[in-house]
Amino acid sequence: MIRRLYQGNPIMAAIIFIIPLTVLPWIAFNIVGMTSGVGPWHGVVFDLTMLSHEVWEFTWRDLLALFGVVCLFGEVVKSTNTSARSVVNHILSTLVFIVYLVEFIVIGFAAQSVFFMLTVLALFDVLAGVAISITSARRDLAVDHGSAL
Repeated sequence: MIRRLYQGNPIMAAIIFIIPLTVLPWIAFNIVGMTSGVGPWHGVVFDLTMLSHEVWEFTWRDLLALFGVVCLFGEVVKSTNTSARSVVNHILSTLVFIVYLVEFIVIGFAAQSVFFMLTVLALFDVLAGVAISITSARRDLAVDHGSAL
């Protein structure tokens, strides 16, 4: 799908494929954290009264966590590719996870549950990416080996 979107610009497609999507929530969190500190994540984006008459509040922190899950889904889809670019993506995903982890431990405004969840999503990106790539590579190897007979 990504290739179809950027068919006219292969450099843009390569950049989109190589850069881990889990870096996007990190960028958003750090922009807000550096400019506003801890507070803005507790604000309510919207609320809905449910049929049970309870009010469900959707906060900025919930929105950021949801954005992280969507980015993780994109990374899982990208990890099914077995090209050389996927190896670079896995290396960069590992670096993104390390940055998340170090920032969670060291930087004050990152010591929040939402940032911890994003850190875990980055870890899942690394683990799932490697596992899916190995499985895809085995499948490709089995197909190539079977076609040689």
